[in-house]
Amino acid sequence: MSFRVEHELHGRRKGRNIGLGLTLAALIAIVFGMTIVKVSTSEFDLPRAQVEEN
Repeated sequence: MSFRVEHELHGRRKGRNIGLGLTLAALIAIVFGMTIVKVSTSEFDLPRAQVEEN
């Protein structure tokens, strides 16, 4: 019972999928980081409607 050798197309597809996954993860990390920076700055204020209610 031996394993079949993987076709070279599958190897290229796997490499492409890993690259795409890393690119997607980097994009998500950038958007998350920008959101954290935007919210954590001292210039971030609540909208006027929420301020007036409190």
